[in-house]
Amino acid sequence: MSAQRTLISADDLPDISAELSAKGQRCELVEGELIINTLFGARHGAIAQAAAFIIGSYVDSCELGYVFATGTGFILHRNPDTVRAPDVDFVSNERLQGEVPAGYMGIVPDFVVEVVSPNDSASAVQAKVEDWMRAGTRLVWVVYPETRSVAVYRSLQEAQVLSATDTLDAEPVFDDFTIPVSDLFK
Repeated sequence: MSAQRTLISADDLPDISAELSAKGQRCELVEGELIINTLFGARHGAIAQAAAFIIGSYVDSCELGYVFATGTGFILHRNPDTVRAPDVDFVSNERLQGEVPAGYMGIVPDFVVEVVSPNDSASAVQAKVEDWMRAGTRLVWVVYPETRSVAVYRSLQEAQVLSATDTLDAEPVFDDFTIPVSDLFK
């Protein structure tokens, strides 16, 4: 007879997350199971902040919607629950009608940026990309600090890897947005 596992719901996560945060840890919920990560280093934070600033400046200037900071939880599906928290994300005005909720977002972002940390496994990064894309996110950038590169996903079948000398765009989310990849690593 196999042991029955106890699944956690998105409703249980805020209390658990607060306890872990006090210990220097972050968490996400994947199909009802808690995934615990340590807090990230300075380079990770600098790159996430650069991406948030660049994307946020563009979004604000065009009044397109909201850019959310690291740790904002999005419920990707229920029963069992999955709550992911990207490093940077954008939700358009059209998708977020009304006020920003106090709790986790019940819609998926249009655009997500994930910054890879030294302790992230390739399979964990790929699982995040797959979760975002399957939930309906239209664009995912995976930023690799060690190689100063970005993998761009517009679907699970379409990925492109760009180096620091390349130009990065945000299609299909933003039609006229481009930046040098190197701008994320300043």
